[in-house]
Amino acid sequence: MNRIVPLASFGYGFIEAPYLPDGKDEWYLRNKQNPGSWRHLTDGEIRFLEAEGNSSPAWNDVLVSDPFDPSCIRFCSFYGLVRLGAIQPETLRFHDFEAPEGLYNSRIISCDIGDHVSISDCSYISHYLIGNRVILHENGEIQCTNHAKFGTGIVKEGEDESVRVTIAVMNEAEGRAVIPFRDMTIGDAWLCAKHREDKPLMEALAGLTEKTMSHKRGYYGTIGDDSVIKGTRIIKDVETGPACYIKGANKLKNLHISSSEDEPTQLGEGIELVNGIIGYGCRVFYGVKAVRFILEDRVNLKYGARVLNSIIGDNSTISCCEVLSNLVFPAHEQHHNNSFLIATCIKGQSNMAAGANIGSNHNSRGADGELVAGRGFWPALSSTLKHNCSFASFTLITKGNYPYELHNPIPFALISGDRGNGRVVMPAYWWLYNLYALERNSWKFLARDKRKHPRQIYETDYLAPDTVHEILAAMRLLEEWTEEAWAKRHAGRAKGASLLEKGKLEDLVVEAKQFENSAFPVEVVKASEGYRAYKDMLSYYGEKSLLAYLSASGESLSAFDKRTAGEMIPWENVGGQLIRKDHMDTLRHDILTGKIDSWDGVHQAYREFATHYEEEKAVLGIQVLRMLAGHAHLTEKDWAKCLQHLADVRSYIEMQVYLTKEKDYQNPFRMVTYENEAERDAVLGKVDDNPFILQSKKTTQSLLALTKRVSF
Repeated sequence: MNRIVPLASFGYGFIEAPYLPDGKDEWYLRNKQNPGSWRHLTDGEIRFLEAEGNSSPAWNDVLVSDPFDPSCIRFCSFYGLVRLGAIQPETLRFHDFEAPEGLYNSRIISCDIGDHVSISDCSYISHYLIGNRVILHENGEIQCTNHAKFGTGIVKEGEDESVRVTIAVMNEAEGRAVIPFRDMTIGDAWLCAKHREDKPLMEALAGLTEKTMSHKRGYYGTIGDDSVIKGTRIIKDVETGPACYIKGANKLKNLHISSSEDEPTQLGEGIELVNGIIGYGCRVFYGVKAVRFILEDRVNLKYGARVLNSIIGDNSTISCCEVLSNLVFPAHEQHHNNSFLIATCIKGQSNMAAGANIGSNHNSRGADGELVAGRGFWPALSSTLKHNCSFASFTLITKGNYPYELHNPIPFALISGDRGNGRVVMPAYWWLYNLYALERNSWKFLARDKRKHPRQIYETDYLAPDTVHEILAAMRLLEEWTEEAWAKRHAGRAKGASLLEKGKLEDLVVEAKQFENSAFPVEVVKASEGYRAYKDMLSYYGEKSLLAYLSASGESLSAFDKRTAGEMIPWENVGGQLIRKDHMDTLRHDILTGKIDSWDGVHQAYREFATHYEEEKAVLGIQVLRMLAGHAHLTEKDWAKCLQHLADVRSYIEMQVYLTKEKDYQNPFRMVTYENEAERDAVLGKVDDNPFILQSKKTTQSLLALTKRVSF
């Protein structure tokens, strides 16, 4: 049975300036600084309001601002301290929906309401700061409790630690659970989840998190300026930014929703969201269920997706599937109802196919396994993987059941699941056979990044410092495995690099060691072709990165070559942003020592790293070219060879992009649904008019033009 309480308990007043989007709310702050802009109702206004079916146990607690037209308030009840902005007989419009300005048939409890607002048929609105030009129509409960946390992991005064909200990313056993806070980036989450062995660092990071939130009670919920909320059943302990659109949601509880005029967030029909933080420009529609989650900017959830204990990076789309305990870096795609992604760290630009069962604990002994995959992870239709697994960047897995743990250190590889013919791995598959997809993915991920104010700049090019270091490591492994295979078949030893470069493997069976946790061998197919492709990829990376930096800076190659010495430094993928390991070591040290004492300071460090990124890529590029040339410094002759190689490779890429797409037009079975080529071209378009093929030609022209802007 519900407890009966006096009406006075509805209004507990402000404890301090509310926790607000962007640190301010113009309506609240303006009127707090100028309380004279609010006034009490006149006796005549009270009589008019009551005649219009309005009521309040204490009209003296209802304050209004001029201009005020009491005819715009009908059949409403007011409890506690309620302050109303300007109200006039005007109409608000949102798309094709029009609503009269004013308050109609609603119950308002302890709220501040901005200027020119339309509130109609809302059963219960309690303890909210409602901005200007807001439309609230046919909503059920809109309530903020005095212990509201708005999606963050804070524990309020008087609460037990057990109520703290955490997000169990990467591991269902919660050994990597992170405490969510507003403005948390994927890089922050990775930093908190990854280095669990470093207890002082974990304590320091937790301290930074505690500083982001107040432990005091009594913060009001907010609905930002120009927001529209229609037909929603329950909104509890939620704060929204400006221009947020919510329609037909079932339940929204304990959320922070970032939104702005240039990046509005929209939440749609049938969704239920609990304990979450939602970034700018997100879209969540059609029956989505999400609990304990963070969506970074411009994330789409739709069509019944279930997202639990997961943090999803910028520009990702998830629909019709289950995503549980994951840390997903930017530009992730997962569109199919029967796919599962469980207990993983997926480092971006990935795509989960239908039927992909990635990490279900039903194929492991316990729910404590993990899977880590570099950028460009693509498991095929109906592929199943067992924890624990790790994959280098741009791994493509063919359809099949993989009942044993896998560790693939070979980037751009194809892994075959055909156990009847033995497991095989093909190095550099993407470069050798599907350059169209590689090039198009890099282009489309960059083109789709519409963030107005990115908090981290993530890498979209498939050739970048992370993949360069993986290629170098893979080449060493190929050399080692080839030498072992040669030693088994021949007396004496031969250098693996020489065998691979010359392609003289004869009938050698090169086996990948420590690749699969089974007694079955894993054969490396086309090892020589892959090895030589890796060298082309390294050269192309070095040439491109040098041209991009030197053409922008105006520095000559020889001057840059002289001032860049030293060994190659490893890199880390920090939420999609590639950062040198020595920089990250310094960042962690600065956090431990207190030199960086806030998450804002960490984010400033990310931005500082980004300003040097192009130069540091070029440094790695020239180091790679020196290694391939076998010289301590590049000569003018070396550079001339590099430029010729660049032109050759770029022409090859452009040709492969065209030929790959042209195959679709030459395939006779592609024509079986068309009466003639004219019908096909009307449906598919002509191959020569393909937008990406045209873009590829422009890329070639732009890159070759840079060669004329860089002097030796």
